[in-house]
Order: sequence, then structure tokens, then C-alpha cells
Amino acid sequence: MHAQTQKPEKPLQQALCPPLAGGLERRGIERVLPHERNHFNLFDNFTLWLSANLVISTVALGALAIPVFHQGFWGGCADIVIFTAFGTLPVAFFATLGPKLGLRQMTISRFSFGWNGAKIMALFNVWACIGWSAVSALIAAQILTALSGGRLPISFGVLVIATLTTGVSIYGYRYVHRYERYAWLPMAAIFLILTLTTLPEMRITPAISNGPEALAGWVSFGGVVFGAAIGWSSYAADYTVNQPEQTPRSRVFWFTFGGIFLPCVLLELLGMGLTTAGFPLPAHQNGGGTLVALALRPLGNPGALLLVVLALGMVANNIPNDYSLGLSMQVLGRRFHRVSRTVWTLLGALCYVTIDLLAAHHFDALLANFLLIVAYWLGPWSIILILEHFWIRRGVYLADQWDTPSALPQGWAALGAMGAGFLGVYLGAAQALFVGPLAEWLSPPKGMDVGFELGVLLAALAYLILRPWERRRIGR
Repeated sequence: MHAQTQKPEKPLQQALCPPLAGGLERRGIERVLPHERNHFNLFDNFTLWLSANLVISTVALGALAIPVFHQGFWGGCADIVIFTAFGTLPVAFFATLGPKLGLRQMTISRFSFGWNGAKIMALFNVWACIGWSAVSALIAAQILTALSGGRLPISFGVLVIATLTTGVSIYGYRYVHRYERYAWLPMAAIFLILTLTTLPEMRITPAISNGPEALAGWVSFGGVVFGAAIGWSSYAADYTVNQPEQTPRSRVFWFTFGGIFLPCVLLELLGMGLTTAGFPLPAHQNGGGTLVALALRPLGNPGALLLVVLALGMVANNIPNDYSLGLSMQVLGRRFHRVSRTVWTLLGALCYVTIDLLAAHHFDALLANFLLIVAYWLGPWSIILILEHFWIRRGVYLADQWDTPSALPQGWAALGAMGAGFLGVYLGAAQALFVGPLAEWLSPPKGMDVGFELGVLLAALAYLILRPWERRRIGR
């Protein structure tokens, strides 16, 4: 079922951001009308996400399973496969809304959260974009620092990745897809070499803990894995808006699903395996980037060259973060919309570089806590949009009303459901700084992190109650 329209797009919106200027995309969040769409390569839905996830940060995520969450090998495998699949499903679904509506992902949230509520969600997404970029750039910097024997400061590597990433992302949609279409090729070759050279050293290890403590670690690591996969959900439609309205939804869904699920599972398993290979980790260099550097060191100069390529490969992971950040800033209102997406992208780069310079020596804690927090808000947000699509709208949107506040929901139901979701997070979170009462009761004293599961459940129940009430009362 296709999007319905009532009136042509406002001239002011098109005047604000003409589609292209000297090769630089000037279009922001305004709707891409059906006759303007010229992106016909559906396989780009696979290669975009394949390149973005076939990177060293995915290995670093898997490297958390045993040393941080005390998992055994088989338990870690089950965690990675199951929770990656659950986290990827919303991303694949949201990607299908791009061709259907011609709208960016955070703009689509206006049809659930309303004009003002979507601003709050956009701020969450801006924070997530900055956080993802900080994690990715820091991993690449770890590699370069390890390669230089500590002589090259981490700050240098962060600046290199930030510069290259920004150089591609400011040019926009067309160039993002062009870059990601091929970026995965050298990375796939390198990870294959890495796997073949280290596989004999890997061991099938038992869980470090047993009983309730082992279950708590399994569930908590599952939340981290889920957060890594669902982290792309708030960007998904950004990269399909230029595909024709009649594009088969099933092909968009499965190309997107495969592009995230396959590299995440394979590289997270590799990262977990590297932690069993007995590499001596120096103090304050305990991230996945350092593990990979140690694994390739026996190859000598060729191994060093491969490490440089791996570090530069983080650009493919950061480009979607930087590009979508600029779009999310424009959702904050018409004044923000008048500022070019490229300006917001540049400001976002300055933010995550600053964060990396401050958090360089606390990487594992930064990665684990950040991914869990991402799962905390994206889980409830995703279920609200999914329920709105299937249960409230039955797939029908008046897409031209995306920028008309009076035609959108007031958003109180969605915000109330998010509040209920955050209550579930409070009850079930198990972080270094805070352990929720239910999490502590399930596995004292460290807790079993069930924050995202409770958040999704309570948000769904609240939305099923509040949204019909809002619609009857407001009429939209």
C-alpha cells in the first residue's frame, strides 16, 4: 500500500535546500517526491550495511563477551546470533519505509510522536550518532597507536578518521552509497586472513561463572549485542528515500537484514575467539583494536599494512553516523532546518573528537555502557513506530503532512509510552553507576540487565492503551 498525498510539497521547503549544488547534496529532511527518485540499485541496501558493520568495532564488541561478561564460548555464540537477529529486525523494517514515504527516519517519527515529541527523539538520535562516531574513531586510533608501539598518540588517529569520515558524509546520499558499495571488499579479505591465521590459537572456553551469575552475564551481554544491531534503526530510512515508491519491500527488508546480520555475527564471533587466543594485552590498551593489532603482528610489514587498512576502514562505519546526525538536527524545527546539513555534520565531528580525547583510556567501559544505553531508548522507540504502522495506520500515511504540525498527532501517547519504557529501563538496568531494583533482585549484587526487554514491553503496553485514547480525543 503506497503513501497517500493531499497537496503538493510546500515551495518554501524546496527552496530551503535544493537537491544538489556543485555535487554537494543540499537536500535535508524535506520529502523526496516519487518523480525525483533515481536510486535503482537495490543491492546497495546490502552493501551499505555490510561495509558499515564489516569493521573492527564489530570485532571489539564480540571481545567483550568473555573478559567483561564472563561468558563461555557456546553461550557467547548463542547470545550473538539470537540478539543480533532481534536487533536487526526493526532496522530492516524501517528501511522499507524510505521508498514508501520518501522521508527520513527521524522525520517519520513525527507520525507517532508529533511535531514536538519528534524533536526530543531527534535529540536522542543526535546523541547516539555522536556516541557511535566516538566509539568507531577511538577503535581505529587504538590500532594506529598499537602499530606505532605507542609513539603515535590516540588523538592523531581520532583526527585522521574524523577528517576522512566528514569528507565523504558532507557530500550526501549519493556519495555515501558509492563509498559503501566497495568499502567492504578489502575489509572482507583482511578479516578472512585474520581468521585463518588466528583460528589455531583460539580455544572453546567454559563460562567463568555459573548459575544465576552466568545467566545475568548472558542476558546483559545480549543487551549489548542487541544495542549494536538496533543502533542503526534510527537511520534506516535515510538511505532508501531515493528508491522508487514501487520498490519491492521484501527485497529492501532482506538485503538490509543480511547486510547487518551477517557481518555482525561473523565478526563478533571472531572478536570473542581472539580473547581466547592468549595475546598479552598491555595496560590501558584492552580494546578490540589492540587485540587485532597483536594478532597480525607475526605477519610483519604486511600485517602492519593490513592494520592501517583496518583503521581506515572505520570510515565506512562512521559515515552513516555523521550523515544522519545532520538530518536529525533539522528535525528540531524550521530554524534548525534552515541550517545546512553539512554544518551540523561538521559540528557533530567536533563533538565526538572531543569525547574521544577525554575517554581514550576507558574504552571497554565506554563501549559496553554506551551500547546498553542505546538499546534502552531505541527499543521502546522502535516498538512505538512499529505499533503505529501496523496497528494504528495499517500502513497508510498522508506523507505530504510530514511538515504540518496541525495534521500530526500531538504525541502525548508516544511520549507517555516512552516514559513507561524508561520506567522499565529504571527497574531492569544494571550499569556500573546504577543497578535497578528488579535487576538487583534477579541477580544480586551486580544485577541482571533486563532494561531493554522491560523497556520494550512496558512501552508497547502503554502505547496500546494511550494511542487509541489520543486518537479519539484529538482525531489524528
